[in-house]
Amino acid sequence: MSSDVRGHEASRTVSPASRPVLELDGIEKSYDGTPVIRDLSLTVRDGELLTLLGPSGCGKTTTLRLIAGLERPDDGVVRLEETPVSGRGFVPAERRDVGVVFQEFALFPHLSARENIAFGIEEWPEAERNARIDELLDLVGLSDHGEKSPEELSGGQQQRVALARSLAPEPRLLLLDEPFSSLDVDLRVEMREEVREILKEAGVTAVSVTHDQEEAMSISDRVAVMSEGRIEQIGTPEEVFQQPESRFVAGFLGHASFVAGHVKDDCVQTGIGCVPLDRIHGLTDAYHGSQIDLMVRPDDVCARRAAPAEANGEVIHRRYLGPTVLYRVEIDSGDVVGCMHNHADKVSLDDPVFASLDADHELAWFPRGERKMTDGGADPDGG
Repeated sequence: MSSDVRGHEASRTVSPASRPVLELDGIEKSYDGTPVIRDLSLTVRDGELLTLLGPSGCGKTTTLRLIAGLERPDDGVVRLEETPVSGRGFVPAERRDVGVVFQEFALFPHLSARENIAFGIEEWPEAERNARIDELLDLVGLSDHGEKSPEELSGGQQQRVALARSLAPEPRLLLLDEPFSSLDVDLRVEMREEVREILKEAGVTAVSVTHDQEEAMSISDRVAVMSEGRIEQIGTPEEVFQQPESRFVAGFLGHASFVAGHVKDDCVQTGIGCVPLDRIHGLTDAYHGSQIDLMVRPDDVCARRAAPAEANGEVIHRRYLGPTVLYRVEIDSGDVVGCMHNHADKVSLDDPVFASLDADHELAWFPRGERKMTDGGADPDGG
């Protein structure tokens, strides 16, 4: 199957007017007195693919199980198409009309691909059932593999069968639990694009769970970044990456560095140069005199070898990544910044360098000592 990048980007937008398929309202969950989910609320709309992203232990899988009906929340309400399925009453998993794709696919080894797909629709009339199986085999690109057993299929093909089986009963919501974690790296990249394409073509509303930032960025319409049972930020991949609302989100999504800055006149003075205010998201001249931390990522910074008298930093770490080299540069101000160079660049460990900003987009910032990023309403002195 092919992936059209322009079509992918265009399909990211889900109208806010679309009907809500899933609503979580003030969900709480504890185990043995330890809170795992804390006052979690979100809405997923028709046709949307939302990913719960966070480190191990942040509560994302528990959230998925609460949506599926495999766990009961201690407080709050889960609604499917505006109908409560938890709260005063509890609708069990088998009555929620929710499909689940598990990490290990969980295919029946003694059944063919067709028979696996048919498992959830055995009660359908035979002609209707066979038509649905043919439709799904075509959708996932396996029309010629229906009679094969799982062991005769590749890992990617098995995943497509598992996806088709979950889609067969036409669930109102599909849940994907770390769906790519058991695949090798190259296949993982290929399959996440294919799965997104399949879900969009099928018009399915889906919630995915992963700890892989690149996966979440590439397949999702929106990403909900979780930490310690709470949603830190929810938005499009571009929003959460480029405009993080907390230091946790900034650090979790890529290699973030923080450079001390002083807002003076019409720019922010930092150890890697003076940055104009109009290059910094949400920062106005109302913050004149404030001390802030400017967030930069490795592709925002350039470091070139320089004579000691011209240098403003030194390479203290070098990691060769194949196509690129990731450097850590300690600048004269004491801050340490990441810097990504082409693999052919000849900057070595301990080299004196001149580090400068090389970004063509707005930069995020944080008041010194505060956790949340400011959008114009906080104390201009930076706390």
